[in-house]
Order: sequence, then C-alpha cells, then structure tokens
Amino acid sequence: STQSTWDLKSNIVKYSEVHQKTKKEWSIDVGYERFLGPELFISPEIFNTDFTQPLPELVDKCNQQSPLDCRRGLYKNIVLSGGSTMFKNFGKRLQRDVSRIVDQRLELSWSAAKDTTKAKKTAMEVNVISPPVQRYAVWFGGSWLGETPEFYHVVKTKEQYDEYGPSICRHNAAFSATFAS
Repeated sequence: STQSTWDLKSNIVKYSEVHQKTKKEWSIDVGYERFLGPELFISPEIFNTDFTQPLPELVDKCNQQSPLDCRRGLYKNIVLSGGSTMFKNFGKRLQRDVSRIVDQRLELSWSAAKDTTKAKKTAMEVNVISPPVQRYAVWFGGSWLGETPEFYHVVKTKEQYDEYGPSICRHNAAFSATFAS
C-alpha cells in the first residue's frame, strides 16, 4: 500500500511504496507539480504558446455562441465530467472565473446602454455542477449511446477503416457532416 507524508512548510508530499514485482522500495516527492496539473486548464499559456485560451473563456465563448434564450440555462448548468475535472476545488475555480467574465461583460453592457430607465439590471447566475458520477460520466454516456439501435447505423467497422483508411473518420453520420481535414 502507498504511504504518504505531508510537509506543510514546503507543500511537498512524499509517496513511498514497495514495487510489486521487484520488491524494492521506492519513493517520490511531489511538490509544485500537484498545482501545475490543474493550472493547465486556467493558464494554458505557461505550457504552450500555441494554446492561450483558458477553460473559463472557452466555456463562456461556447455559451455566447448559443441562442440568446438558452444562455441563462447553460450558465446555470455547467456540468463537469471526466477525471481531469476531479482536481480539488476545480469546479469552484471554474465557477468563480466564468462568473467574473460574465459579470464584466454585463457591467460593460450596462454602462454602454444609452437608456437604462426602463431596463432592469439582473445578474447572470453561473453554477458549475460536480455530479456524483463525475469521474465516469463520459463512460456512462458512451455506454448509453452504444445501447441505442441508431448507434450501429453510424459506427465504422474495422473492415470499413481498412478499405477507406483514416479519411473515413472525417465523416460522421450522427451529425450528417463531413469534417475538414
């Protein structure tokens, strides 16, 4: 079993264990890496200059591209799924950052409005939901999709892949669209 010790002064966790096959004891110190992993979603530019748009901006951009009457519902129901969303306080930080972006835009819109006498200033509620099955939600969704009769009409077989090659993946009958290469 893995043992860990926590050094509060330096924020370093030391993990040690005995290797199952070689029976040799090993240990590893994990420090700032614990914080850099989730930071990739919030500040991607510190890892790669080609990708600079943080996750909160992407969430906001997607919601802004949706029909106007759907936006409030989308902001109230940002659902986390997948293992990379399981970092401690990830949902709270995402909610805080998306809320800041939305509040700034609403404040700009309100200050730019010429006649505010008839308008009512209302805040946009942002709610990030961490469901109990968050870690496996993607797998549950995939298994439900796989159980539908329509799934077998849109799935590609190995024989089709061998015949047409990778280009067969650029067309998805489920969305009736061809993706550009």
